[in-house]
Amino acid sequence: MPNTGDWVLIHSQTLKKEERAPQVPADTKEVPLEMWVKGELLEPAEIGDAVTVKTLTGRLETGKLIEVNPVYRHSFGEFVPELVTVSRELRQLLGGEPHE
Repeated sequence: MPNTGDWVLIHSQTLKKEERAPQVPADTKEVPLEMWVKGELLEPAEIGDAVTVKTLTGRLETGKLIEVNPVYRHSFGEFVPELVTVSRELRQLLGGEPHE
């Protein structure tokens, strides 16, 4: 059970799709605006509960508790073989030695 003071990730819907600005692209208008925020849990809760967190900047945000001690899961994508070639060519153009 997540406790007060735990570092957590919450999720909330900021705008319903029908509340989106008229100038946003058509595909964007078809989905709600969502927010994921990390912060310190202010009260004990269970995953899925509506909670309030305090962010590092001191803001209070509410949302559905998603995860305790969240980790970064992003990457820079899959390996692209062409970038190895580009890297070697760029090093040569800049006067550096190609990496073998």
